[in-house]
Amino acid sequence: MKRKITENQIDTWGKLLRIHSNSTVAIESALSQNGQISLIWYDVLLVVSKAPKKRLRFAEIADRIVLTRSGLSRCIANLEKKGYLKREKCKEDKRGAFAILTDKGQRALKSAWPIYRNGISEMFIDRLSSEDITKLNEIFDKILMPKR
Repeated sequence: MKRKITENQIDTWGKLLRIHSNSTVAIESALSQNGQISLIWYDVLLVVSKAPKKRLRFAEIADRIVLTRSGLSRCIANLEKKGYLKREKCKEDKRGAFAILTDKGQRALKSAWPIYRNGISEMFIDRLSSEDITKLNEIFDKILMPKR
């Protein structure tokens, strides 16, 4: 039987969603105003940049991005068209493909990072103590842990 959800718990959930929404909107706006790539493009390029050999299968990108998966295929196609990613067929699986970060994609990440970093600081880090961050990490780890 599911336990009753309290008003306080609903309020907490709503605050989490507002924090996410407000932060992403503010960072997206700052990136746009400074002529940088969009936040979803940044997210995709960052995920690929962290993969071994800076290449990742399309399905793995979908599993690793932080932002919405909606329109991901179109996003990857646009990143490829702009030269930030290149596509490579998978030799083991003829239906699969890898997205590979290009030098231009790496430069776009580097160029957008100061604005993204400032947004993270202003919207999150600067408002919390080191102890707050540690506690939030513990809480987030609990929430992200697979349910048994």
